[in-house]
Amino acid sequence: METVEEVLQTVGKTIGVKDLTLGLLLRIAVMFLIGMLVIRVLMKTVDRLLARSQKVEAIRSYIHTAVNIFLWVLLVLMLAGTLDVDVTSIIAMLSVAGLAVSMALQNTLSNLAGGLVLLVTKPFVVGDYVEADGISGTIAAVDMSYTAFVTPDNKQIFVPNSQLSATRITNFNRLGKRRMDLKFTASYDAPTAQVRAALQEALEAVPGIMGDPAPAIFLSEYQASSIEYLVRLWTLSGDYWDVYYALLEGVRDTFARHGVEMTYDHLNVHIVEK
Repeated sequence: METVEEVLQTVGKTIGVKDLTLGLLLRIAVMFLIGMLVIRVLMKTVDRLLARSQKVEAIRSYIHTAVNIFLWVLLVLMLAGTLDVDVTSIIAMLSVAGLAVSMALQNTLSNLAGGLVLLVTKPFVVGDYVEADGISGTIAAVDMSYTAFVTPDNKQIFVPNSQLSATRITNFNRLGKRRMDLKFTASYDAPTAQVRAALQEALEAVPGIMGDPAPAIFLSEYQASSIEYLVRLWTLSGDYWDVYYALLEGVRDTFARHGVEMTYDHLNVHIVEK
């Protein structure tokens, strides 16, 4: 009947370990228990550090998982080294496998990297109205691979994060308020004071226009058939389009009440008889 030592030697030869003894197994077991405790302590420390940073809140679970996998792989390699297993070959195999996976999932990994950049830097959050890469819309969702836009005509567009992270992003909600510049034309026959009074009346009738900074009216350009006036005002980001359309409609009415002609480009042709 074989002894425990002989059985261990047989098993060791099968798995490629030369001197597999009971003492070595006990040492491996102790190392495993200590390594497991160390991993738990380190993971609790990592979780505390992640909880303190608001920037990584959205990717906290991903960082936790990645660190946990790394520590367990490191522990397995240490145990394999204790068993005199060729760790170099294992690392080489893992490297080749990782390279093959990264080549096969190149686009996916690129999107994941872009998602990490967006979630950490936070150029926008859900609910912001954003213009990026020729697309304008409200951010509906941000995940690790795609960002969902909802356009003003209620279309949902999913944009790869790798594309978003490499393009210019305009966030219309980040600062809370937006400036609006509207241009109106009036006849040369209309006195400037009269046009200003009509525009001021339209501004006072539209709710949602901020008083600080106060709205301003400028004579901006002498055109071929009209004088152009610039109206500059500030609104909250959420009120922008309501104010925009209300003011366009209001100016038409106040111009009519004040007798200001809203001109358009035209050409007068004079025929001279000889």
